Amino acid sequence: MSTVHDSIRSAMANRLGRSDRSALGRWFWEIDRVLLLLVAVLISIGLIAVAAASPAAGARYSGGNVTFAPLYYFYRQLMWIIVAVPVMVAVSMLPKERARRLSIAGAVIFTVLLFLTPILGQEVNGARRWIGFGFAQFQPSEFLKPLFIVSLAWLLSLRDKDKGLPVVPLTGLLTGIVALLLMQQPNFGETIIFAAIWVVLLTLSGVSMRILAILGMAAIAGVILAYFFYPVATERIDAFLFASEVTDTYQTDSALMTLTAGGMFGVGPGAGSHKFRLPEPHTDYIFSVIGEEFGLIACLAIAILYFAIVARVLIKLLHEEDSFLVLAAAGLVCQFGLQALINMAVNVQIAPSKGMTLPFISYGGSSMIALAVGMGLLLAFTRRNPYLHRSPYVVKWSGG
Repeated sequence: MSTVHDSIRSAMANRLGRSDRSALGRWFWEIDRVLLLLVAVLISIGLIAVAAASPAAGARYSGGNVTFAPLYYFYRQLMWIIVAVPVMVAVSMLPKERARRLSIAGAVIFTVLLFLTPILGQEVNGARRWIGFGFAQFQPSEFLKPLFIVSLAWLLSLRDKDKGLPVVPLTGLLTGIVALLLMQQPNFGETIIFAAIWVVLLTLSGVSMRILAILGMAAIAGVILAYFFYPVATERIDAFLFASEVTDTYQTDSALMTLTAGGMFGVGPGAGSHKFRLPEPHTDYIFSVIGEEFGLIACLAIAILYFAIVARVLIKLLHEEDSFLVLAAAGLVCQFGLQALINMAVNVQIAPSKGMTLPFISYGGSSMIALAVGMGLLLAFTRRNPYLHRSPYVVKWSGG
């Protein structure tokens, strides 16, 4: 039996050895395997979390149908993962130049779809964010995020070749157009994500402090104007600042109560009861379901996992000299981390409700596949040739 095991290990070593120049072999040795492992752990946690939240979501959305499968959302999430993981791997195998070109083309396509969403989109919970019909419905804004970030990174990286190019106002104009389209849906949370990532990319691209200060003042003015003239912002800000004096806080109160109901170690898988009071237990408030059934320790571990992914990429970029790769990878991972931070902040009542999913953990087809595309691009841009920095004069000693 040991001989068989040795043969299998030897075959695998030969197949995926550093001398293997096949597409799979190159991908295996160039990919950031630690980052890939962290993402795999996150996806696995998400599947367990959706299984825990599925009965509560089913009870809420089945209309009292006693035949509704308690694990309906779990099975659907498993299906989306089966689709999303190959997508992520396929995108991560793209050469960097091809990934950049496809991202720019995709950004144009999904911006057009974003423009059409308020006209042709399906209304869900008072917002038109979805386009398509039946099983083929999707959110253009989810797919646009990673593609738009890569496109902005490419435009801003052109400053290295010609400082006179007006890329800063151009990227500002493009971000403003996307923000206006999102606000029409309305989608205030995604608007903040796009604007914040644009500012992050500007900072990393080396714009002057004067420009950043002007943008900071413009952001404050924009929030004030949104409060007075944009009803969605008014409602969200009032709900956060004035709570019960202005609006019903049942959702956020239920989320915090559910989050803390399990104490440090949780009540156990499937044993939660507070989750049945949540409006979106499998999407917006899945972090609270995790807190009830698996405890605050599990919530802390998930937060650390997100931080580890962000830190891993940013530390790796310290040795990168290509400005486009730095901007694209940093923008993608900051968008990923910011979305996670906002979702967790909403669940603990330190941010207004925004209807934003927890990356790779919340239920959702559009969200899962779009995140797979974004993470695939991030893995593609952080791939490194293991022989790239080796000295040509170093000869491996074989002994004897």
